[in-house]
Amino acid sequence: MAAHKDRIERLNLLTSLIPREASGRDFPDARTLLTLTAERYDHHASPEARLRAIQRDLQDLVGEGRVGIVNPKGKPLRFRRGMDLEDDDVHLWNYARQLMVSLVREALPEKRLERVWARLRDDGATFGLGEDKLRVLSDSQRLIPADVREEVLVVVLEALAQSQTLQAGYRDNEGTLTHPVLHPQALLQRGPRLYLFALKNEESEPVRMYALHRFISARPGQAPAREAEDFSLERAVQGGQADFAGGGVVDLELRVRGYVADLLHDCPLSGDQVIEAEPEGSPFAARVSATVPGTGQLLRWILGCGANVEVVEPARLRAVVAGQVEKMRGLYGG
Repeated sequence: MAAHKDRIERLNLLTSLIPREASGRDFPDARTLLTLTAERYDHHASPEARLRAIQRDLQDLVGEGRVGIVNPKGKPLRFRRGMDLEDDDVHLWNYARQLMVSLVREALPEKRLERVWARLRDDGATFGLGEDKLRVLSDSQRLIPADVREEVLVVVLEALAQSQTLQAGYRDNEGTLTHPVLHPQALLQRGPRLYLFALKNEESEPVRMYALHRFISARPGQAPAREAEDFSLERAVQGGQADFAGGGVVDLELRVRGYVADLLHDCPLSGDQVIEAEPEGSPFAARVSATVPGTGQLLRWILGCGANVEVVEPARLRAVVAGQVEKMRGLYGG
Protein backbone atom coordinates (compact mmCIF):
# COMPACT_ATOMS: atom_id res chain seq x y z
CA MET A 1 0.00 0.00 0.00
CA ALA A 2 2.76 2.46 0.94
CA ALA A 3 4.63 1.64 -2.29
CA HIS A 4 1.54 2.55 -4.37
CA LYS A 5 1.14 5.85 -2.55
CA ASP A 6 4.86 6.67 -2.83
CA ARG A 7 4.79 6.02 -6.58
CA ILE A 8 1.71 8.20 -7.11
CA GLU A 9 3.25 11.06 -5.13
CA ARG A 10 6.58 10.63 -6.95
CA LEU A 11 4.94 10.84 -10.39
CA ASN A 12 2.93 13.89 -9.34
CA LEU A 13 6.10 15.58 -8.09
CA LEU A 14 7.89 14.83 -11.38
CA THR A 15 4.99 16.26 -13.37
CA SER A 16 4.97 19.45 -11.31
CA LEU A 17 8.72 19.99 -11.98
CA ILE A 18 8.40 19.71 -15.76
CA PRO A 19 7.43 23.04 -17.41
CA ARG A 20 4.86 23.50 -20.14
CA GLU A 21 6.81 26.26 -21.83
CA ALA A 22 10.57 26.76 -22.14
CA SER A 23 13.17 27.17 -24.85
CA GLY A 24 15.31 24.35 -26.19
CA ARG A 25 17.71 23.05 -23.58
CA ASP A 26 15.69 24.61 -20.75
CA PHE A 27 13.36 21.61 -20.83
CA PRO A 28 14.71 19.15 -18.24
CA ASP A 29 16.21 15.74 -18.96
CA ALA A 30 16.15 12.69 -16.68
CA ARG A 31 19.42 13.54 -14.90
CA THR A 32 18.27 17.07 -14.13
CA LEU A 33 14.97 15.77 -12.72
CA LEU A 34 16.81 13.14 -10.67
CA THR A 35 18.85 15.92 -9.05
CA LEU A 36 15.63 17.71 -8.09
CA THR A 37 13.92 14.57 -6.76
CA ALA A 38 16.88 12.68 -5.30
CA GLU A 39 15.13 11.97 -2.00
CA ARG A 40 12.37 10.08 -3.85
CA TYR A 41 14.71 7.41 -5.24
CA ASP A 42 16.54 4.72 -3.29
CA HIS A 43 19.74 6.34 -2.06
CA HIS A 44 21.26 2.90 -1.45
CA ALA A 45 21.02 2.08 -5.18
CA SER A 46 23.80 2.86 -7.67
CA PRO A 47 23.57 6.09 -9.72
CA GLU A 48 22.81 4.01 -12.81
CA ALA A 49 19.96 2.18 -11.07
CA ARG A 50 18.47 5.45 -9.83
CA LEU A 51 18.67 6.91 -13.33
CA ARG A 52 16.91 3.86 -14.77
CA ALA A 53 14.19 4.18 -12.11
CA ILE A 54 13.42 7.81 -12.99
CA GLN A 55 13.53 6.98 -16.70
CA ARG A 56 10.85 4.32 -16.10
CA ASP A 57 8.73 6.87 -14.26
CA LEU A 58 9.10 9.35 -17.12
CA GLN A 59 8.11 6.67 -19.64
CA ASP A 60 4.98 6.01 -17.57
CA LEU A 61 4.13 9.72 -17.56
CA VAL A 62 4.61 9.87 -21.34
CA GLY A 63 2.36 6.81 -21.73
CA GLU A 64 -0.34 8.49 -19.65
CA GLY A 65 -0.13 11.67 -21.74
CA ARG A 66 0.86 13.77 -18.76
CA VAL A 67 4.32 14.47 -20.20
CA GLY A 68 5.64 14.76 -23.76
CA ILE A 69 9.13 14.40 -25.27
CA VAL A 70 10.49 17.60 -26.78
CA ASN A 71 13.30 16.00 -28.85
CA PRO A 72 12.27 12.41 -29.72
CA LYS A 73 15.48 11.78 -31.72
CA GLY A 74 17.84 13.67 -29.47
CA LYS A 75 20.04 12.70 -26.54
CA PRO A 76 19.38 13.18 -23.75
CA LEU A 77 15.61 13.17 -24.08
CA ARG A 78 13.97 16.33 -22.72
CA PHE A 79 10.47 16.55 -21.35
CA ARG A 80 7.56 18.97 -21.48
CA ARG A 81 4.39 18.83 -19.42
CA GLY A 82 1.24 18.02 -21.43
CA MET A 83 -0.26 21.16 -22.89
CA ASP A 84 -3.85 20.08 -22.30
CA LEU A 85 -3.55 19.60 -18.54
CA GLU A 86 -5.08 21.97 -16.05
CA ASP A 87 -2.62 21.92 -13.17
CA ASP A 88 -4.57 21.66 -9.95
CA ASP A 89 -7.73 19.85 -10.97
CA VAL A 90 -6.08 17.33 -13.27
CA HIS A 91 -3.19 16.56 -10.93
CA LEU A 92 -5.60 16.08 -8.07
CA TRP A 93 -7.87 13.81 -10.07
CA ASN A 94 -4.92 11.82 -11.46
CA TYR A 95 -3.74 11.29 -7.90
CA ALA A 96 -7.25 10.36 -6.77
CA ARG A 97 -7.85 7.90 -9.59
CA GLN A 98 -4.46 6.21 -9.20
CA LEU A 99 -5.02 5.95 -5.46
CA MET A 100 -8.46 4.39 -5.97
CA VAL A 101 -7.17 1.95 -8.59
CA SER A 102 -4.26 0.82 -6.40
CA LEU A 103 -6.44 0.48 -3.30
CA VAL A 104 -9.14 -1.52 -5.07
CA ARG A 105 -6.62 -3.70 -6.93
CA GLU A 106 -4.98 -4.65 -3.65
CA ALA A 107 -8.11 -5.10 -1.54
CA LEU A 108 -10.62 -6.85 -3.82
CA PRO A 109 -8.87 -10.23 -4.32
CA GLU A 110 -8.77 -10.75 -0.54
CA LYS A 111 -12.15 -9.04 -0.04
CA ARG A 112 -10.53 -6.67 2.45
CA LEU A 113 -12.50 -3.57 1.57
CA GLU A 114 -11.94 -2.09 5.02
CA ARG A 115 -8.47 -1.15 3.72
CA VAL A 116 -10.07 0.92 0.97
CA TRP A 117 -12.40 2.73 3.34
CA ALA A 118 -9.64 3.47 5.84
CA ARG A 119 -7.48 5.17 3.23
CA LEU A 120 -10.35 6.97 1.51
CA ARG A 121 -11.54 8.22 4.88
CA ASP A 122 -8.11 9.87 5.30
CA ASP A 123 -7.61 11.18 1.76
CA GLY A 124 -11.07 11.15 0.18
CA ALA A 125 -12.29 14.54 1.38
CA THR A 126 -9.67 16.25 -0.77
CA PHE A 127 -11.22 14.91 -3.99
CA GLY A 128 -14.91 14.66 -3.23
CA LEU A 129 -15.35 11.49 -1.16
CA GLY A 130 -15.87 12.97 2.27
CA GLU A 131 -18.31 11.73 4.90
CA ASP A 132 -21.20 13.36 3.04
CA LYS A 133 -20.70 10.74 0.27
CA LEU A 134 -18.95 7.80 1.94
CA ARG A 135 -19.82 6.23 5.26
CA VAL A 136 -19.13 2.81 6.81
CA LEU A 137 -21.65 1.40 9.28
CA SER A 138 -21.34 -1.62 11.53
CA ASP A 139 -24.07 -4.25 11.25
CA SER A 140 -23.97 -4.80 15.02
CA GLN A 141 -24.93 -2.47 17.85
CA ARG A 142 -22.34 0.27 18.12
CA LEU A 143 -20.89 0.76 21.61
CA ILE A 144 -18.83 3.62 23.01
CA PRO A 145 -15.20 2.38 23.11
CA ALA A 146 -13.75 1.52 26.50
CA ASP A 147 -11.58 4.24 28.06
CA VAL A 148 -7.84 3.72 27.56
CA ARG A 149 -5.26 5.94 29.23
CA GLU A 150 -3.30 7.93 26.67
CA GLU A 151 0.06 7.31 28.36
CA VAL A 152 -0.66 3.57 28.52
CA LEU A 153 -1.43 3.31 24.82
CA VAL A 154 1.71 5.26 23.90
CA VAL A 155 3.95 3.00 26.02
CA VAL A 156 2.30 -0.16 24.68
CA LEU A 157 2.78 0.97 21.08
CA GLU A 158 6.42 1.90 21.71
CA ALA A 159 7.16 -1.42 23.44
CA LEU A 160 5.48 -3.35 20.64
CA ALA A 161 7.28 -1.45 17.88
CA GLN A 162 10.69 -1.79 19.54
CA SER A 163 10.14 -5.36 20.84
CA GLN A 164 10.78 -4.22 24.42
CA THR A 165 9.21 -5.34 27.67
CA LEU A 166 6.86 -3.14 29.63
CA GLN A 167 6.02 -2.94 33.33
CA ALA A 168 2.24 -2.89 33.76
CA GLY A 169 -0.17 -2.01 36.50
CA TYR A 170 -3.11 -4.24 35.58
CA ARG A 171 -6.47 -4.62 37.32
CA ASP A 172 -8.31 -7.80 36.23
CA ASN A 173 -12.08 -8.16 35.92
CA GLU A 174 -12.30 -9.23 39.59
CA GLY A 175 -10.58 -6.03 40.71
CA THR A 176 -7.22 -7.59 41.64
CA LEU A 177 -4.26 -5.32 40.89
CA THR A 178 -0.98 -6.92 39.75
CA HIS A 179 2.27 -5.57 38.30
CA PRO A 180 3.48 -8.06 35.68
CA VAL A 181 6.39 -7.62 33.30
CA LEU A 182 4.85 -8.13 29.88
CA HIS A 183 6.48 -9.23 26.64
CA PRO A 184 4.25 -7.72 23.90
CA GLN A 185 3.48 -9.84 20.82
CA ALA A 186 0.62 -8.03 19.04
CA LEU A 187 -2.20 -5.53 19.49
CA LEU A 188 -5.79 -6.13 18.43
CA GLN A 189 -8.93 -4.03 18.43
CA ARG A 190 -11.99 -6.26 18.78
CA GLY A 191 -15.17 -4.24 18.63
CA PRO A 192 -14.95 -1.35 21.11
CA ARG A 193 -12.03 -2.82 23.14
CA LEU A 194 -8.26 -3.01 22.62
CA TYR A 195 -6.28 -6.10 23.62
CA LEU A 196 -2.56 -6.73 23.97
CA PHE A 197 -1.27 -10.25 23.30
CA ALA A 198 1.71 -10.78 25.60
CA LEU A 199 3.79 -13.26 27.57
CA LYS A 200 3.81 -12.68 31.32
CA ASN A 201 6.92 -12.46 33.49
CA GLU A 202 9.15 -15.50 32.85
CA GLU A 203 6.46 -17.65 31.23
CA SER A 204 7.21 -19.09 27.80
CA GLU A 205 3.49 -19.77 27.30
CA PRO A 206 0.61 -19.12 27.05
CA VAL A 207 0.25 -15.87 25.14
CA ARG A 208 -2.38 -14.03 27.18
CA MET A 209 -4.78 -11.27 26.16
CA TYR A 210 -4.76 -8.09 28.25
CA ALA A 211 -7.53 -5.52 27.87
CA LEU A 212 -5.93 -2.09 27.59
CA HIS A 213 -8.72 -0.36 29.48
CA ARG A 214 -7.71 -2.43 32.54
CA PHE A 215 -4.18 -1.00 32.56
CA ILE A 216 -3.74 1.42 35.46
CA SER A 217 -0.19 2.25 34.38
CA ALA A 218 2.52 1.21 31.95
CA ARG A 219 6.25 1.95 31.95
CA PRO A 220 8.87 1.00 29.36
CA GLY A 221 11.02 -1.97 30.33
CA GLN A 222 14.77 -2.20 29.85
CA ALA A 223 14.98 -5.71 28.41
CA PRO A 224 14.15 -7.02 24.95
CA ALA A 225 10.77 -8.76 24.80
CA ARG A 226 10.79 -12.53 24.32
CA GLU A 227 9.11 -13.75 21.16
CA ALA A 228 6.50 -16.45 21.74
CA GLU A 229 7.06 -19.64 19.81
CA ASP A 230 4.50 -20.39 17.10
CA PHE A 231 2.45 -17.27 17.84
CA SER A 232 0.83 -15.57 14.84
CA LEU A 233 -1.71 -12.78 15.10
CA GLU A 234 -3.34 -13.99 11.90
CA ARG A 235 -3.72 -17.53 13.29
CA ALA A 236 -5.05 -16.15 16.57
CA VAL A 237 -7.73 -14.23 14.69
CA GLN A 238 -8.62 -16.98 12.23
CA GLY A 239 -8.61 -19.66 14.92
CA GLY A 240 -10.90 -17.75 17.24
CA GLN A 241 -8.42 -17.06 20.05
CA ALA A 242 -9.07 -13.35 19.65
CA ASP A 243 -12.69 -14.04 20.63
CA PHE A 244 -11.71 -16.11 23.68
CA ALA A 245 -12.61 -19.37 21.98
CA GLY A 246 -10.88 -22.66 22.61
CA GLY A 247 -12.91 -24.94 20.38
CA GLY A 248 -10.99 -24.54 17.13
CA VAL A 249 -13.07 -24.82 13.97
CA VAL A 250 -16.50 -26.41 13.68
CA ASP A 251 -18.41 -28.01 10.82
CA LEU A 252 -21.51 -25.84 10.94
CA GLU A 253 -24.88 -26.77 9.47
CA LEU A 254 -27.78 -24.34 9.60
CA ARG A 255 -31.31 -23.99 8.30
CA VAL A 256 -32.01 -20.40 7.33
CA ARG A 257 -34.83 -18.20 6.06
CA GLY A 258 -35.77 -14.56 5.62
CA TYR A 259 -33.02 -11.95 5.43
CA VAL A 260 -30.42 -14.47 6.66
CA ALA A 261 -30.94 -16.69 3.59
CA ASP A 262 -30.43 -13.67 1.33
CA LEU A 263 -27.42 -12.49 3.35
CA LEU A 264 -25.59 -15.84 3.16
CA HIS A 265 -26.24 -16.08 -0.59
CA ASP A 266 -24.39 -12.77 -0.99
CA CYS A 267 -21.86 -13.03 1.85
CA PRO A 268 -20.77 -16.63 2.65
CA LEU A 269 -19.75 -17.70 6.11
CA SER A 270 -16.55 -19.23 4.70
CA GLY A 271 -14.82 -20.12 1.46
CA ASP A 272 -16.16 -23.70 1.59
CA GLN A 273 -19.78 -22.74 2.26
CA VAL A 274 -22.43 -24.86 0.51
CA ILE A 275 -26.01 -23.60 0.33
CA GLU A 276 -28.91 -25.73 -0.90
CA ALA A 277 -32.64 -25.15 -1.13
CA GLU A 278 -34.78 -26.82 1.53
CA PRO A 279 -37.45 -29.34 0.43
CA GLU A 280 -40.97 -28.21 -0.48
CA GLY A 281 -43.02 -27.49 2.64
CA SER A 282 -40.01 -26.78 4.88
CA PRO A 283 -40.40 -23.75 7.16
CA PHE A 284 -36.88 -22.72 6.06
CA ALA A 285 -35.62 -21.54 2.67
CA ALA A 286 -32.14 -23.11 2.60
CA ARG A 287 -29.64 -25.38 4.35
CA VAL A 288 -26.11 -23.99 4.78
CA SER A 289 -22.91 -25.93 5.52
CA ALA A 290 -19.59 -24.21 6.30
CA THR A 291 -16.38 -24.67 8.28
CA VAL A 292 -15.95 -21.75 10.68
CA PRO A 293 -14.09 -20.90 13.92
CA GLY A 294 -16.12 -21.91 16.97
CA THR A 295 -16.10 -18.48 18.60
CA GLY A 296 -18.26 -16.40 20.85
CA GLN A 297 -18.80 -14.17 17.85
CA LEU A 298 -20.41 -17.08 16.00
CA LEU A 299 -22.75 -17.74 18.94
CA ARG A 300 -23.68 -14.06 19.19
CA TRP A 301 -24.40 -13.91 15.47
CA ILE A 302 -26.65 -17.00 15.59
CA LEU A 303 -28.58 -15.65 18.57
CA GLY A 304 -28.89 -12.27 16.84
CA CYS A 305 -30.52 -13.95 13.82
CA GLY A 306 -33.39 -15.09 16.05
CA ALA A 307 -35.97 -17.39 14.45
CA ASN A 308 -34.37 -16.99 11.01
CA VAL A 309 -31.69 -19.56 11.89
CA GLU A 310 -31.78 -23.09 13.29
CA VAL A 311 -28.50 -24.81 14.23
CA VAL A 312 -28.54 -28.42 12.99
CA GLU A 313 -24.87 -29.30 13.67
CA PRO A 314 -22.74 -29.49 15.71
CA ALA A 315 -24.92 -30.90 18.47
CA ARG A 316 -22.93 -29.11 21.18
CA LEU A 317 -23.54 -25.69 19.61
CA ARG A 318 -27.22 -26.54 19.10
CA ALA A 319 -27.45 -27.37 22.82
CA VAL A 320 -25.76 -24.08 23.78
CA VAL A 321 -28.18 -22.09 21.62
CA ALA A 322 -31.16 -24.02 23.04
CA GLY A 323 -29.93 -23.29 26.55
CA GLN A 324 -29.65 -19.58 25.82
CA VAL A 325 -33.15 -19.57 24.33
CA GLU A 326 -34.55 -21.21 27.49
CA LYS A 327 -32.84 -18.60 29.67
CA MET A 328 -34.32 -15.81 27.55
CA ARG A 329 -37.73 -17.45 27.75
CA GLY A 330 -37.44 -17.34 31.55
CA LEU A 331 -36.51 -13.65 31.45
CA TYR A 332 -39.45 -12.73 29.27
CA GLY A 333 -42.12 -14.67 31.08
CA GLY A 334 -42.22 -18.00 29.22
